[in-house]
Amino acid sequence: MAAVREHGAAVSVAEMAASAGITKPVLYRYFEDRADLQRAVGLRAAEWLMERMAPALAADTGPQNQIAAVIDAFLAGIEEEPELWRFVVHNPAERQPGTEIVEDVREQIARLLAQLIGAKLRLAGRDSGAAEAWAHGLVGMVQSAGDWWLERRTMSRTDLTRYLTALIWDGAAGILGDADDADDTDTSADNADDAHDDPAPVLQMVPKEAGDGA
Repeated sequence: MAAVREHGAAVSVAEMAASAGITKPVLYRYFEDRADLQRAVGLRAAEWLMERMAPALAADTGPQNQIAAVIDAFLAGIEEEPELWRFVVHNPAERQPGTEIVEDVREQIARLLAQLIGAKLRLAGRDSGAAEAWAHGLVGMVQSAGDWWLERRTMSRTDLTRYLTALIWDGAAGILGDADDADDTDTSADNADDAHDDPAPVLQMVPKEAGDGA
């Protein structure tokens, strides 16, 4: 992984071998081809990312706080190792093997979200059949937003975590018809202050009055 950090996502096999202090022929004694090498690096990277996210995934806290913690842990991981993330997911030479490696990470996060969403739906007496589909869609959204953020850096990680958490949680609240959650009362005061200081924009559709030439 040191070679990826030094040379970026497009690192060559020769650069990987040089970083390990061996030649390409020696490296290929341990790996069938570049795809096999990439898969090994990707698996190690996925393990590292899951280690970073494990405390958030296992946290005994309110659902909204847990969603925020998982998102922040994911963003912190890709912020710390941006080239490794790009190598695993977006490597231009071997895209297919790389995309397969992170499936377990996505699945674990989606499973957590599905459980949280499903529990809320059932508690409200609603059909929970959509929970898994919504959860996977949300995981894709967070990953896409993380990719965008790595490239643009137009906001802080804290702000992006807050925005994504609000979108996920407020969206769930809209479906359930309940914007408040009893498990997260510890953050209600802070949220109220934020809402007062920085109100969310509201888009209103105003009907055109008769005689208006606009």
